[in-house]
Amino acid sequence: MESYTGNQIVVLEGLEAVRKRPGMYIGSTGLRGLHHLIWEILDNGIDEHLAGFCNLITVTMQKDGGIKIQDNGRGVPVDIHPTQKIPTIRVVYTMLHAGGKFANTVYKVSGGLHGVGASVVNALSTHMIVEVRRGGQIYTDEYRDGGHPVTPLKGNLIPVSGKCAKSDTGTTVTFYPDPEIFDSIQFKADTIRKKLKETAYLNKGLKLIFKNEYTKETFTYYEEDGIKSYISYIVNSLKESNPDMSTLHDEPVYIEGTSDNIEVEIAFQYTTGYTEQINSYCNRINLSDGGTLVTGFKTALTRIMNQYAKELNMVKDKDKPDGKDYRNGMIAIISIKHPDPQFEGQTKTKLGNSDAQIAVDEIMSQKIQLFFDKNVEILKKILENSLRAYNARKAGDKARNAVLKQLNDVDVRSKLAVCTSRKPEECELYIVEGDSAGGTVKTARDRKTQAVLPLRGKILNVEKATLEKILVNNEIKTMIAAFGCGIGDEFDISKLKYDKIIILTDADVDGAHISTLLLTFFYRFMPQLITEGKVYRGLPPLYKVSYSQGKKKGEQYLFNDYELERFRKDSGKKIISLQRYKGLGEMDAEQLKETTLDPASRILARVSINDTIEADQITSILMSSNVPPRREFIMEEARYANLDI
Repeated sequence: MESYTGNQIVVLEGLEAVRKRPGMYIGSTGLRGLHHLIWEILDNGIDEHLAGFCNLITVTMQKDGGIKIQDNGRGVPVDIHPTQKIPTIRVVYTMLHAGGKFANTVYKVSGGLHGVGASVVNALSTHMIVEVRRGGQIYTDEYRDGGHPVTPLKGNLIPVSGKCAKSDTGTTVTFYPDPEIFDSIQFKADTIRKKLKETAYLNKGLKLIFKNEYTKETFTYYEEDGIKSYISYIVNSLKESNPDMSTLHDEPVYIEGTSDNIEVEIAFQYTTGYTEQINSYCNRINLSDGGTLVTGFKTALTRIMNQYAKELNMVKDKDKPDGKDYRNGMIAIISIKHPDPQFEGQTKTKLGNSDAQIAVDEIMSQKIQLFFDKNVEILKKILENSLRAYNARKAGDKARNAVLKQLNDVDVRSKLAVCTSRKPEECELYIVEGDSAGGTVKTARDRKTQAVLPLRGKILNVEKATLEKILVNNEIKTMIAAFGCGIGDEFDISKLKYDKIIILTDADVDGAHISTLLLTFFYRFMPQLITEGKVYRGLPPLYKVSYSQGKKKGEQYLFNDYELERFRKDSGKKIISLQRYKGLGEMDAEQLKETTLDPASRILARVSINDTIEADQITSILMSSNVPPRREFIMEEARYANLDI
């Protein structure tokens, strides 16, 4: 064995580390990672807005494939950096962990606290142009091939490239993503527009303009009412996909205040729906797992509603609703600005600051009581809705418990091919479409760590069913029993028997529908499976290519049409034969093992929720019985999909 010495330690200089491992910095090299480049530069302009120096940001999708983002903030400094001894602009755009967000003297609050955004975008671009307008002068700095400066310095400073009015300040960044890094460099205008719309809601008073040079369209986003308008937008979107839904009060409730230097905004509206949707943000970052600010909101709401229900003689101490009943049908947004947010984990999906809980509780307690004292009729409607939810929950408890007890009698072993290991951290469960594919997977699997559960047909569409109806579905009962962690309020992820739950279906319409049904079930009744990163999709290849390259011959699996096109153009290999797999059943056990089961060679896609509001809206659209919104969504998204005809 080769000795382990300093010779084996590779040091990546400058931005090389970003190009070597882009996923560590932007999440992926797919469409999400591609668009994340825009968000990183956009965030710099928004931080200027939060600091009180910017009220306009323009994003342009250029015909030449570039993205231009212009703000009217103060402009990135161009003076000599005191420690690096080069222009500060180059420190910002070429060095990791450099920025004004580490010092509270520059930005009181900020979403991007790691200081890698601008330099990472530069590292993953073939070309970047930065134009700064400060003090009546225009400075332009250019970078090529992953962040290498190409503009000659003049007296160790960025040369002046033009003049402007002294009042005209700001930064303009134009970048071109590297096609060798990303799966595709084609931006989606709709994705950019959705982000700008959300950003406008979360930053009232900030105007955002989107220009699409391909279609010659311009869109302006500006929200004076902020998250109050956001609530109306969410509710109206849900009502479109579910025409039977209505609201308990006409206008969303909005409160705001500051406690211990933490700015708090809360807006909510009650609907006749049966589920709650609480969306939380800290310094504009969407917290899909909530955290202390959500705990503060829930605690205050439950305490206040219990107090009002008792004062109005609507409940008795021994027989009163709980927090879940008081939030039945609620759509809420909690947005705070915190000077020193502490996020749990690398993904920034959960806030850990205890002072955020105290601040939200305090503002909620002060302001919501003032609102309800002036709007008693709205209060009574909400309390009546909560009591209905409580009584329905009580009535359903017996039926639900009876069905849950039946899970102990479910004959799992007749369907589930178990693995021999009893250590959850090393076990995987493959949910497979049909007995035929299930048989092949059982043959090819590692029996020690990989279990297989074949589904017979499609599971119930849970978006249209009650929990009691869901729990009598045989396939769902089998899954719940196999997972071992319960469902709904009884769900306990610590009892999950597998570290990974892997959905493995054919790459056709039926396979996609089965995957969607399963993900809807997990999202609505076992959301922690997704938020804790336990759910994956197996990605079987679409093609197997036999090729020759000179005197050598070989075989390669390709997973989509894009890879096939790139193989044909760039590989220099001559295709001898091309096999297209329409289903898992067309693979033998060895091929299936190599492509979808062997951890050393398979490709898995972890299912995650990047935006809880969008996830809820899309789920409602795709799985509801209202056809027109679903047809419109599919027609719009089909432009970006690989069709299997």
